[in-house]
Amino acid sequence: MARRIDTYLQDLVAEEKFAFYEAVREFSDAEVAPHLLDWERKHLLVPDDCLAKMSELGLFGLPITTEYGGQGGDHTDLCLLGLALGYHSQSVAITPGAAISLGAKPLQLCGTDAQKKAHLPDLAAGKRMFVFGLSEPGRGSDAANPEVTAIKRGGNWVINGEKCWSTNARWASHVVVHALTNPTGPNGKRSTCFIVPMNAPGVFYQEMKGKKVWEQSSTGSIVFENVEVPADAILGAENDGFKVMVTTLNGGRLFIASLALASLAFALDKTRIYAEERVQFDNKPIGRFQRVQDVIVDMDIALERGLTWLMHCCKRFEAGTLSREQAAKVKVDCSRTASDLVQLAMEACGGVSCFDEFGLIRHHNDLFVTRVGEGSNFALKDLIVRPLRQP
Repeated sequence: MARRIDTYLQDLVAEEKFAFYEAVREFSDAEVAPHLLDWERKHLLVPDDCLAKMSELGLFGLPITTEYGGQGGDHTDLCLLGLALGYHSQSVAITPGAAISLGAKPLQLCGTDAQKKAHLPDLAAGKRMFVFGLSEPGRGSDAANPEVTAIKRGGNWVINGEKCWSTNARWASHVVVHALTNPTGPNGKRSTCFIVPMNAPGVFYQEMKGKKVWEQSSTGSIVFENVEVPADAILGAENDGFKVMVTTLNGGRLFIASLALASLAFALDKTRIYAEERVQFDNKPIGRFQRVQDVIVDMDIALERGLTWLMHCCKRFEAGTLSREQAAKVKVDCSRTASDLVQLAMEACGGVSCFDEFGLIRHHNDLFVTRVGEGSNFALKDLIVRPLRQP
């Protein structure tokens, strides 16, 4: 099926970046699309052989510099990966996406030289995977004030508590734990991030059951019981965990926006083609009805607008000039607009949209995650409105 999204991307990115997008798109068509329905019906996570093939393609080392064995890509490349893989499955796309934006990226941005040398080569080769331990059972949007604690004991730190909704926990070698270290400190200076091996004594992982979104993605609960780590496990500076978190989530929100647009791109193609194939009323295609045409046109407009905005934000992120408000805005708009339009697309296509084989219900369900992931839209609007309340 021809992808309308390609028409816009060719004008928005450099030739070599579009070639990378095409390579990942072809991988997705060949290695994901033919197997996706079987994975879903058998309730499988992304299989190990698919992960291995993504490693061979260099996807896990995408943003890591060549010095450490990576591809030397930038954030635009990461979002192109999201667009290419997310077209068929957000679950598959978020696996390398979270490994990069929530795993390798904070290490790249905030790690010491020793930490980078110790981990980045294996992360680039797909031999290791970092998971970002941020959300907790009692802390979602208020992630800046974690309930997980880290207390100094001699020259080490002792970590206690639980992280949940941790993407890629099933495959993680290490978890970056965002923990409370300075309860009485000023806002933004109360927490510290630690790199903790998943096989450390006192670390317990369990896959979270009953999830009906991102069904091929691993989502785990990680419990820490008196887990002792040395001082050199700190990622960034002591009591600077909020800075690490914000730096990480800014880029992550752009990736989430790319997933929303990927789902919108799939829905646009599926609906516009189905509308010409489905005949009713005097044996004519339903694409002749203006209400159906309106849905298709609105999806097309939203896709071009969202892609243009997203690629602009990627450039700002790479230049270090993207504000928290801008990253939040594009994530909120792309996720909300895609969700609303995919629901209308399902209505236009009718009952067939309810079946997994048609594909729209998968994207409809997964788009919910884009509305609450990397900060819920409700919480992000509170962030966005702050400059607007200033005189």
